Amino acid sequence: MKKIKFLMIAMMAFTVCTTFTACGDDKDDNNPPVVIDDNDDEEPQSTPSSNYDRYQQAVNNIVNSQKKNDKVILVVAFGSTWEQAYDTFDKVVEDYKSQFSGWDVFLSFSSAICINNARAGENVASRDFYDPEHFLTAIGLAGYKKIVVQSLQVIPGEEFRRVRDTYVKDFMNNRNGDFTNAYMKSLDLNVVVGTPLMAEESDTEALAKVLNEESDIKAAVNEGIVAFMGHGNPEGYDYYGGNIRYLQLEDALRKINNNYYVGTVDMDETYAEDVLEHIAGGTFTYQVGDMTKTITYTANNATKAQLYPLMSIAGDHAHNDMADAEDPESWFSLFNAAGIDTKAYESNFTEACWKNTDEIKANGYIPALAERAKVRALWMQHTKDAIAKLGTDEAMSTPTTAPEE
Repeated sequence: MKKIKFLMIAMMAFTVCTTFTACGDDKDDNNPPVVIDDNDDEEPQSTPSSNYDRYQQAVNNIVNSQKKNDKVILVVAFGSTWEQAYDTFDKVVEDYKSQFSGWDVFLSFSSAICINNARAGENVASRDFYDPEHFLTAIGLAGYKKIVVQSLQVIPGEEFRRVRDTYVKDFMNNRNGDFTNAYMKSLDLNVVVGTPLMAEESDTEALAKVLNEESDIKAAVNEGIVAFMGHGNPEGYDYYGGNIRYLQLEDALRKINNNYYVGTVDMDETYAEDVLEHIAGGTFTYQVGDMTKTITYTANNATKAQLYPLMSIAGDHAHNDMADAEDPESWFSLFNAAGIDTKAYESNFTEACWKNTDEIKANGYIPALAERAKVRALWMQHTKDAIAKLGTDEAMSTPTTAPEE
């Protein structure tokens, strides 16, 4: 039985860093932002309480200065340190503010590494981002009455688990004792978490339809192979069946056109080899929970391929693991080495969030999922679905705040 690495489905709760976006280093922890150390060879150390308080005050100022309503949407992304990604995140916030009248909108990074590298000015000018814990504390202190935390993850993987089961649940449990009992009681059934892009199998079908309707993707798939590179959970560790979404998306796409393929990058390997084996044709058996699933691929003799990131933004994974012509292990290099004329950049994408620089004009552009208006609309539909749950048993509950006798 061949076990495809990017589709390992093993339900284990082990904290590792995985999602569709990336920074310069995939290592991360579950703590708030940490102090930048001048020694790049060492792991950052835990933040002193004074810095924690300083960050909290900064976020309080952001929330208080921008508060216009009693309802708030906190969009949570993993993070990045690329200008293109920052502009994409800005576009997401802009769309949310436009589409959700009467709601305040804020953006948070769940990765401490990304927050610190962004603050240090890695790759681009320094910019401040903050984690969900600080934002949720500021939101509570500002007295918001309805709170939606929207995941900008692609699959329900480890990062989504951390957002929902750590940040939001700690907030609802008033872990740090920041809020009064009366306020916590008022939040009962008034807080909800919006799900990732491919939370359910039906979401993969909706995404497949939207992607196939994109003019640049449609043009590419009509000329040859289109391969999407997702992130995935680490091999052997799965959360909420997240990894299976890639296989389900590929199934949905290939029902439209057999030139579509989906793989992942996950951790230190690309797994482009697996996709290339599918392109070569053959029968493969996947272990899916307690079941096995066998899929037969017909050999694809296409001589061209276009690569796309299946991530919300185009950061390190897209530019390095997928598109780097100087890295012999990048998807670009492996596909070309297999005799397929492959491109990772393109010049006909019309929605580019990043500035139209001379470099882009010369070298092309890598469009990410959140740069596509119709894909952003899918995320926003998840937010609308979440809002509809407010006040119902599907929203989150606060535990009793009555003192124990």
